[in-house]
Amino acid sequence: MMAAAADGLGSIAIDTTQLNMSVTDPTAWATAMNNLGMVPVGLPGQQLVSDSICVPGFDPGLNMMTGITPINPMIPGLGLVPPPPPTEVAVVKEIIHCKSCTLFPQNPNLPPPSTRERPPGCKTVFVGGLPENATEEIIQEVFEQCGDITAIRKSKKNFCHIRFAEEFMVDKAIYLSGYRMRLGSSTDKKDSGRLHVDFAQARDDFYEWECKQRMRAREERHRRKLEEDRLRPPSPPAIMHYSEHEAALLADKLKDDSKFSEAITVLLSWIERGEVNRRSANQFYSMVQSANSHVRRLMNEKATHEQEMEEAKENFKNALTGILTQFEQIVAVFNASTRQKAWDHFSKAQRKNIDIWRKHSEELRNAQSEQLMGIRREEEMEMSDDENCDSPTKKMRVDESALAAQAYALKEENDSLRWQLDAYRNEVELLKQEKEQLFRTEDNVTKDQQLQFLQQTMQGMQQQLLTIQEELNNKKSELEQAKEEQSHTQALLKVLQEQLKGTKELVETNGHSHEDTNEINVLTVALVNQDRENNMEKRSQGLKSEKEALLIGIISTFLHVHPFGANIEYLWSYMQQLDSKKFVARCLCADAMHRPGI
Repeated sequence: MMAAAADGLGSIAIDTTQLNMSVTDPTAWATAMNNLGMVPVGLPGQQLVSDSICVPGFDPGLNMMTGITPINPMIPGLGLVPPPPPTEVAVVKEIIHCKSCTLFPQNPNLPPPSTRERPPGCKTVFVGGLPENATEEIIQEVFEQCGDITAIRKSKKNFCHIRFAEEFMVDKAIYLSGYRMRLGSSTDKKDSGRLHVDFAQARDDFYEWECKQRMRAREERHRRKLEEDRLRPPSPPAIMHYSEHEAALLADKLKDDSKFSEAITVLLSWIERGEVNRRSANQFYSMVQSANSHVRRLMNEKATHEQEMEEAKENFKNALTGILTQFEQIVAVFNASTRQKAWDHFSKAQRKNIDIWRKHSEELRNAQSEQLMGIRREEEMEMSDDENCDSPTKKMRVDESALAAQAYALKEENDSLRWQLDAYRNEVELLKQEKEQLFRTEDNVTKDQQLQFLQQTMQGMQQQLLTIQEELNNKKSELEQAKEEQSHTQALLKVLQEQLKGTKELVETNGHSHEDTNEINVLTVALVNQDRENNMEKRSQGLKSEKEALLIGIISTFLHVHPFGANIEYLWSYMQQLDSKKFVARCLCADAMHRPGI
């Protein structure tokens, strides 16, 4: 069937100007296979793509790497449907020609067809939008290019379900979603349709996927078990069962020093198992006796090891004593360098380094001496324990060695104490010098602090004096302003009292209409309001001259006499008779008329 399909596909010749290609064209096959991205078909459950993007790999069915131009484009198992390229490259789908139908790609400007979430182990696809006249053979002809088809379930309506042999073939079938299928060259509606390919959920696929998962879990457990068995420590050798022959062999092993540890383990196991009876008691007794014969050997080995340990301790003590003497000599050099004769010739940095080195050497010397004294105390304690022995010759030897060791220890301790005393004297001298310097520096610091504190207090007092002087000047200026205001008000009252009588007479002599009286009252009220509003400003700023104050007092008195107000001409004629400076009066009247409320 595949050969026939290949022959039929190879016999189709298509014009290249219409973007159609021959199946036997090597370049067309190369393009299709470069876009397919095959993976090994023999591995079960391995998917072709991840997130609907084909992954290139090696296909054992093709015996070649995908993405490379094939040698023979007619190898079975290849399809004409290229998978979608990466998202960075623009998707360009081509027309696919089959023996019984033709597939036309959708408009590239349209969005790609949507798909549902991929079920685990999906090998089945749903194909909708099939032409009404599409048969099972045509469907197989189109989709067998994606891979081996195991089953096709076609419905009476225009859809079907196709199950493939492997999971990666589903990704190739999904690529056909959106293509318009036309049967032959017919233009009938029943012979055309738009394909919609989507993932389908099938029980068989899920069951096979679960089986593969369980198989992988079993393989993983088996691998872990092998790894644990490889890393597990070896088990102890098995203990053989008791027999007379084995007992004879064990007795020979017990006499051999190199095999004693292994043989004693077997003997212990036999005794614990209950192999001892009346018949085998003598044999077991001989083996126990052979085990007891090794006690003397073990004690001799212990004595030799103790002797070696004592020799090692003695060597360590002698080496430690030599190290301690060298430390004492080094400390003595540092102490001699810190004396006055040599100390004055060193620079400040050199003195600091010498002092640091001396302290470090003294600490190490003290630690070594404490360790040596600890070793000697342990020896003395061991000697005191050994005094309880019954042998008198041993006691004499121990006493003589103890006395010699004590004398030597006392001598070394005396030397170390003398050296420590010299070091302490030097340290005391250095501390005295440092204290003197510290006292001097502390006195200077305290004096500087006192001077700074006094300077700060003086600055604070000066600032306080300045603020007090400013307040006093302000009070004086306020007092002078208050006195000036009081004098002005007294003068204004006198002038008003004098002018009040004159205004009354003028009113009686000069007759005015009701409108004039209203204007006079309005002007009076406006001037009174102006006087009230500017009362605070007059208090703060004061009047510029006595003439202005006099004019204001005259105008206010005139308006007070005319309760119904007066016009500007009447007021100007009155002011012209009193003051020769007409310009000032006119300005004041105009300013009063422009005030709000007039």
